[in-house]
Amino acid sequence: EVQLQASGGGLVQPGGSLRLSCAASGFNFDDYDIGWFRQAPGKEREGVTCVRVNGDITYHGDAVNGRFTISRDNAKKTVYLQMNSLKPEDTAVYFCAITVAGCYPTNYWGQGTQVTVSS
Repeated sequence: EVQLQASGGGLVQPGGSLRLSCAASGFNFDDYDIGWFRQAPGKEREGVTCVRVNGDITYHGDAVNGRFTISRDNAKKTVYLQMNSLKPEDTAVYFCAITVAGCYPTNYWGQGTQVTVSS
């Protein structure tokens, strides 16, 4: 069974940092691109950033460019999202997903982790 377990969310003050993790199991992690997506209350889901199997970044949303960094450790079957200089507008549930064709999500999603940026 394909599983993607997102973790690392929490409450952080504006300007702070968090690192999210997406731990994968049930499939050959080395063969699949992975992306991070987020959904804020009352808004549509949006792509944050995606990474290819070889570590190349395929997409980086304008809203997070320069602040968020995606990386992957194929040995640990984990994708990370380092989030710096967090803003209140980054508040959302963050999901990881298997992606195709750059940064299009498939039907394989993790359960999401809540990130709240507030003073």
